[in-house]
Amino acid sequence: MSFFEQFSVEGRSALVTGGASGLGLAYVEVLAENGAKVTLADIDTESAEREAGRLRERGLEVHPKALDVVNRDQTGQVFEEHVRRFGGLDIAFANAGIDPGAGFWNPAGMRNEEGQVDTLDPARWDRTIAINLTGTFNTVRMAAKYMKARRKGSIVVTSSNAAFITEPVVGLPYMPAKAGISHMVRQLALELAEFQVRVNAIAPGGFATNIGGGWLKDEAIRRSWDAKVPLGRIADPDQIKALALYLASDASSYMTGAQLVIDGGTSLGRVE
Repeated sequence: MSFFEQFSVEGRSALVTGGASGLGLAYVEVLAENGAKVTLADIDTESAEREAGRLRERGLEVHPKALDVVNRDQTGQVFEEHVRRFGGLDIAFANAGIDPGAGFWNPAGMRNEEGQVDTLDPARWDRTIAINLTGTFNTVRMAAKYMKARRKGSIVVTSSNAAFITEPVVGLPYMPAKAGISHMVRQLALELAEFQVRVNAIAPGGFATNIGGGWLKDEAIRRSWDAKVPLGRIADPDQIKALALYLASDASSYMTGAQLVIDGGTSLGRVE
């Protein structure tokens, strides 16, 4: 196999949760653009159908499916349908997640009275943990079921640099959810190695996506965040594609349990 052939996902089947926007859509695009057959699963069915249609117009094989990752029965059905359609599952991206709102500071750097630990609506905690942590468990549980039977596969989980650092503007429930995901990846990697199923995490920093209402797309806020990043800028979703393809493909065949941080150096701290 040549060097570049290691990065091929041609003919493989992949399922991406939260695939209708942001980083999930970037994952769908890079996999489909490189020959994979992709199920784009998202709770936002309108966006899923629109984005899948846009990619199919380019001759790519992308199939939209409605999926609420908190719903275990529905998650199982979506995976089962994927395996029936494609004869197996080679790649799974457990990406679906939500932002719980601002932390104890708002994006403008002012104290946020609704984000304090003693004022936080417990429903925000419950929903964030249910989607970001339990939903990830539901996803990797089904991926493991089908990959173990074939003794091969790559599971990629979207964690965050929030698993390793503190950040005042990030809502409290997000932090332990992502920390839990990161440790779950290590545990699953150890468990599934016997079956040649690899489990790795991508830990992004600031990316201009729709999460949190898309506030990082606001130019003034984005400039203030750019200044916090050692490389001097937050990222656009296209900049995560190469890493996603690496983890999905045989190029990373000897890697499992890794937490790959892609945050422009933010987690290293700031140089004043």
